[in-house]
Amino acid sequence: MLSRIQHFIEKNHLLDIHNLYLVGLSGGGDSVALMLILRGLGYQIEAAHCNFKLRGNESDRDENFVRELCKKHSIKLHVIHFDTTEYANLHKVSIEMAARDLRYGYFRQLCKDIGAEGICIAHHRDDAVETLLMNLLRGAGIHGLTGIRPKNDIIVRPLLCLSRAEITEYLDSIGQTYVTDSSNLVDDVLRNKIRLRVLPLLEEIAPGATANIDKTANYLREAEKVYDAEMVQEQIALKADSGEMMISYLFKQPSPSAFLHEWLMPLGFNSSQTEQILGAVNGEPGREFTSPTHTLVIDREKLIVEPISKPMKSIKIPEVGTYRYDESTTYKFEITDEINISKSAGVATVDADKVEFPLTVRPIENGDWFIPFGMTGRKLVSDYLTDRKFTILQKRRQLTLTDASGAIVWLVGCRTDNRFKVSSETTKILRITYKLD
Repeated sequence: MLSRIQHFIEKNHLLDIHNLYLVGLSGGGDSVALMLILRGLGYQIEAAHCNFKLRGNESDRDENFVRELCKKHSIKLHVIHFDTTEYANLHKVSIEMAARDLRYGYFRQLCKDIGAEGICIAHHRDDAVETLLMNLLRGAGIHGLTGIRPKNDIIVRPLLCLSRAEITEYLDSIGQTYVTDSSNLVDDVLRNKIRLRVLPLLEEIAPGATANIDKTANYLREAEKVYDAEMVQEQIALKADSGEMMISYLFKQPSPSAFLHEWLMPLGFNSSQTEQILGAVNGEPGREFTSPTHTLVIDREKLIVEPISKPMKSIKIPEVGTYRYDESTTYKFEITDEINISKSAGVATVDADKVEFPLTVRPIENGDWFIPFGMTGRKLVSDYLTDRKFTILQKRRQLTLTDASGAIVWLVGCRTDNRFKVSSETTKILRITYKLD
């Protein structure tokens, strides 16, 4: 068995005999076996134990056990106590998620403090199969059906090649005791139900089911490499960081749904949303979807994704001067008798005598109209922007500058209104400069 574990470590490049590693030690059979096996194989290790104060005397029993175990084997132990319930209430997460956050946060910091190369966790083959089945029940994609990875960043799992039964058999063979978390024996959460009820039933129906499911996960991990490589190449071609995708490009992919999922998943969109988006792309222009961090809009021939931005605001401009619109934008208003018409998109020049203060910088509103410079007839701002191929999100960000009468003087960065144009009769110019810091 030790040879199998060493081969698994070498095959997956998990550990280096010359480096120090931290072992997460709960006191349960899996973590006890992991610590003793790594020590037996000659790896440099220190142990870390978290007391979450969730099981009363049982929590203290676990801590005392690992202290005695590490003392017996001369392994340095780090112990920390957490008020897990308070953390869960403060961050509005489940107790299970709170314990996970606290545990891994502590392990990562401790790794840095002691100069450890990685964190060894005692997940085994049965854990990987349980995870696969949980993800399968939740409707996960290919990445969720690959079980638990042998290595994820600095977290390594050297026992994934073993079953729970093999670990127990190893501990019995060396006469090593361990503690049992009583909460793992109650089928109150999904993982426990799969562990205590589903996997035994599968083994009864098809002996070797757990090992075969794990083999399938290994095959899927290999297929995942091909899948990811293809997705990366397509994303490079797409230039996904531009935040736009032509709908025609999407439907040229072998699997539009998979491609859309991979594009949007890192931006916080879930699989249910990607299905809805895919169903709406050909018939619902203007429909909008949001994730916790981004907004997606179906805009005519393409999908547009942008980070969620703060709502646009209005500011009053009582007189000439420099005004800050937000943390990154300023407007400068100055009057000059130097008749010099601007050709820059960031600078507008209008007849100062035709403009009445106070001015207002504000977002566009329904029904807004103006007379574009060089034209004589009115045009709705929304139609003008549509003609200019503005997307829905660009329209939402478009600002106008209006005078005291409410007339649009300047569609900021685009075009001034013909009613305020500089003419041969102009004696003073109002110069407006729009600047991004």
